Amino acid sequence: MAIRAITFDFWDTIVRADTPATRRQRRLAIAEVLETRGLPVDHDEIDEAFDEAWNRFDESWALGEQFTGHHAAETVLEVLGHTDDDVRREVIEAYVTAPRSMDLLLTDNLVITIERLRAAGLRVGIVCDVGLTPSVVLRYYLERHGVLGLFDHWSFSDEVGVYKPHSAIFEHALAGLGGIDPAEAAHIGDLRRTDVAGALGMGMLALRYRGVTDDDPSHGPEADVIVDDHAQLPSILGL
Repeated sequence: MAIRAITFDFWDTIVRADTPATRRQRRLAIAEVLETRGLPVDHDEIDEAFDEAWNRFDESWALGEQFTGHHAAETVLEVLGHTDDDVRREVIEAYVTAPRSMDLLLTDNLVITIERLRAAGLRVGIVCDVGLTPSVVLRYYLERHGVLGLFDHWSFSDEVGVYKPHSAIFEHALAGLGGIDPAEAAHIGDLRRTDVAGALGMGMLALRYRGVTDDDPSHGPEADVIVDDHAQLPSILGL
């Protein structure tokens, strides 16, 4: 069957992740809150709190249990031992919103490729495991790059309530794209366990993008097609 729609993973498929810079931005934002409140600031302790938050997220993600940026901020507060309501509110706000100031880059040839796909009549969506940066910020990144409108529908895990490879997030995407049959859809992403396994489980064409990272074979199944550059997509999809 001809492909009528394609969904894109977000991190390291649409936008290049910069975890160290994001972590640094969050640490500085939280330090500023503590300094303003006259509380001691120890950057090593904040980093240790971030490590604990990430470990809890990673465990929850593997189990398919939601762990959002709000949960991560609560973990940071727990580790640092801050219980004052005003401090808690400000630290949570700082943790969640600090990444908005990041200048993250789109992946190579993304925009021109999506424009070609849309011109060929394909519906284009996003299926994203949000992680610790909420979907409102991810939309902001896309809007700032002027590409939010290139996508017909968005399925973010913090809004849908499940992570990939759960079928519900792919079903949400295909329904939002117009009730597309999985056999007429493709999904592209960088991770075997979530992107590839999820697409294969749905009966979608599974594309593994390695233009930024090359996932370890031990992490899950291989895709139907490996993509090194988004510019390959039109020919892969037979357009």
